[in-house]
Amino acid sequence: MPVQQPRLASLSESPWPSGQHEPTGNCYDNAVAESFFQLLKRERIRRKTYLDREEARRDVFNYIEMFYNPKRRHSYANDVSPVKFEQQYFNRLRSV
Repeated sequence: MPVQQPRLASLSESPWPSGQHEPTGNCYDNAVAESFFQLLKRERIRRKTYLDREEARRDVFNYIEMFYNPKRRHSYANDVSPVKFEQQYFNRLRSV
């Protein structure tokens, strides 16, 4: 008897009725990532012309590590930077 392979859903299929979005709180929601990439493009990439891929990679790395993570406040993290949020999180873990 042949083993039946699981069917993979296509990208166009959705388990939700037409016109509806996934329920709130879905762990696969990528709103934070979409927001980050939108800001990266608006604040950094669209303002520059890169000579090569390596220059673009260095510039994006510097944006993330020198500005976005240590300085930019985020509403989802109680209006603190990701670095500060991480410090607070690990401090709470140590105190428990």
